[in-house]
This record gives sequence, C-alpha cells and structure tokens, in this order.
Amino acid sequence: MSGEKKRITVRREARAEIEERKSVFIGSVSPVSSEEEARAFIEKVRKEYYDARHNVYAYVLNGGIVSRFTDDGEPKGSAGIPVLNVLQKSELDGVCIVVTRYFGGILLGTGGLVRAYGAAAKAAIDEAGIAVMTEYALCKVSCSYSDYSKISPKLAASGYAEEGADFAEDVAITVSCGSADVDALRDLVTQITAGKCDVRVIGTEERPERNL
Repeated sequence: MSGEKKRITVRREARAEIEERKSVFIGSVSPVSSEEEARAFIEKVRKEYYDARHNVYAYVLNGGIVSRFTDDGEPKGSAGIPVLNVLQKSELDGVCIVVTRYFGGILLGTGGLVRAYGAAAKAAIDEAGIAVMTEYALCKVSCSYSDYSKISPKLAASGYAEEGADFAEDVAITVSCGSADVDALRDLVTQITAGKCDVRVIGTEERPERNL
C-alpha cells in the first residue's frame, strides 16, 4: 500500500464568495460518491440560488474517469472548464463544485470569466479543506479482562485507535488501523499477550488519513 496513489477529496461541504467588477461569484463544494449525489447537490444549489443568472458546475468521480461540466449560459469554455480545471489541477476526486453568478452589470469578457470562475472554485475548496483518503481496516481483538488492561493503553501509545469494546465473558475490542498496518497490530497483540489473543479483520473502509 505504501506506493499506492491515494485519493484526495474535500473534507466537507463548504461555500466561499468572491466579487469581480460588481458580479458576485459564489462557490459551493461538496464531496460526492456518485453521479446521483453530484446531481442532487447541483439541484440543491440551483434551488437555493434560483434567481441567479448562472449556476455553473463541474464534478469528477472514479479517479477522473467520470468528469462533467456545464457553462450554463456563459460563453463556451469560459465557466465550466475553468471550474473543472481547478478540480483536475488539485488532483481531487469525488468532488462537485457549483459556482453561482449574480451579474453586476459589467461584462467581464472571456478572460475575466475564466479567472473569476476558477477563483471562486478555488476559494470554495480552500474553505472545505483537503482530505487524503486511505483504506482503514476494522479489527476485532478478543482477549481476557486482564489482557485488556495491558492491551488498551498500548494501542493508543502505538498509534492504533480503539473504537469500542464489548464486555462480556471476555472483551472484544474494535480497533482501526491502516490496512497496511494489520500485521504490525497482530505482532503487537501477540507480544503483549504472549500469543493468547487473536486479531481478526472484520471490514475495511475509506477514511481521511489521521494527523493531517
């Protein structure tokens, strides 16, 4: 996994506003996992800014295999492509941006539109923040109560996240770690408990990397 290219997306839905020669450009951005989610986000923004002259959008999915954009009435190539270019140059994936324009009465020209739409998209991304995603393994560690008292403090000290524990006849700890670190977790638990406890992977999920 160490050499694998990791997916970069935005941390959260966000919004930013810029003004260019009395025209207001509002960039709205959201992480999305499908074209259905992207279309739903676009429609939500359009309804919110129903009175705007233009709601330009662009989105990328599946590592850039899927990319869509529209100029929404602006001169061809002056709006949607600049927004898409911001996504591509930032190497973002699973992201949708809608840039809403309220016309201020002054024509900006193609160059001015390109700069303004790109700047609004970039401002929205900056507001949302960047998340580098990686695959995490969810592991179940089964142990005795006495071994739990030894394992639990060592997990945090070694950088593993204890996400819960079920206390019954024995203790079942749920631990998350990078998928590449499962063997190291097994080695740690084996060392602490002299091989008495086992570690099972019960699932995987994509999450933002920790400590970014």
